[in-house]
Amino acid sequence: MRLLHTSDWHLGQTLHGFDRSDEHQAFLDWLLDTLVAERIDALLIAGDIYDNANPSAASQKQLYRFLRRARAAAPHLNIVIIAGNHDSPGRLEAPGPLLEEHAVTLIGQVGRDASGDIDVDSLVRPLLRRDGSIAAWCLAVPFLRPGDVPRVEDSENPYAAGVAELYRRALDRALARRAPGQAIVALGHCHMVGAAPSADSERRIVIGGSEALPSTLFGPEIAYAALGHLHLAQTVGKEGQVRYSGSPLPMSFSETHYPHQVLRIDLDGETALNVAPLLIPRTVDMLRIPPRHAPLPEALALLAELPEACEAPAPYLEVRIALEQPEPGLRARIEAALTGRHARLARIDTVLPRRRETESAAMPEQLAQLQPDDIFQRLYRQKYDADAPPDQMAAFAELMLAATGAAR
Repeated sequence: MRLLHTSDWHLGQTLHGFDRSDEHQAFLDWLLDTLVAERIDALLIAGDIYDNANPSAASQKQLYRFLRRARAAAPHLNIVIIAGNHDSPGRLEAPGPLLEEHAVTLIGQVGRDASGDIDVDSLVRPLLRRDGSIAAWCLAVPFLRPGDVPRVEDSENPYAAGVAELYRRALDRALARRAPGQAIVALGHCHMVGAAPSADSERRIVIGGSEALPSTLFGPEIAYAALGHLHLAQTVGKEGQVRYSGSPLPMSFSETHYPHQVLRIDLDGETALNVAPLLIPRTVDMLRIPPRHAPLPEALALLAELPEACEAPAPYLEVRIALEQPEPGLRARIEAALTGRHARLARIDTVLPRRRETESAAMPEQLAQLQPDDIFQRLYRQKYDADAPPDQMAAFAELMLAATGAAR
């Protein structure tokens, strides 16, 4: 059996106000062609299908259209989808009864039986060969919140211990069901110890820093663990069977250098014989100019060297400026430099001199003893290492007068 592992689509995501539905559609079209060309038997999608818990109608339609086209192009295809921390479990599961008629499994949350116990059976799903026989068992475990996991007494990290216990129960159920020669694969949406997160686009998923899980969570009985949540494709642990596929698109400028990919896995009986990355074409580029923060004149000179505008999709642009003091007309000067250039200004990232250590300390007075303009002046000095200019102090005073008048 041949599997394809992908995750973190984030359908509906915008990049600093720019809609990305065309980029997502280009990826889905490529993925559909890849499923057919690579003769894939099972598509595993490890969470964060949508960018938020209340996805737009357009992004939901984009998902369902892809699922319909995938089934039409590959009628034998198993499709297993789990929810990530960005997804609404209930919303993702809602069309499940209908989609199960088309061999699509949606697991949004950990189910409970009538007595309140975890419904482990609902998390253990067969993967079928083209002749209808079972080739493997899939532990389809969605993103787990603290209330989803079993309670484990006397544990230093109750969340991690509960996750391990839940996977153990699911594995025991799969081991009891499988016949010789049938592999066990796992899906998960989690943060593993030692794995590298992205700087700007990944949320902490469990409050308190207890979300990082050990790679020993997936033992040798599991042929392959298909993970989601981290956007950088990477292997966890030394054995090589626990992997993140990464996101298909860069979700922020910190991800511009990532090798965006899906992973093809060949199962040979109970083992994963081969894991191969398939690189995803990037339809819209992302630029950081200058590569490091530089003074404004240097940055403007580099922007002027960009190619002239053309009909091809313009790359997203982050401009990185090192300022000595606040520059009120900064955006206007950058936009003027970009006139007629082949780029879309998405973000201006500025850095200023370090704050004074004496000013960055906590204020000695109680806030109640300070006037609003005093607080504004102190905060401005902490951030910009300079006194607030008179025009900004005057503007602040006007805002305070307007707020006072509205309160009356």
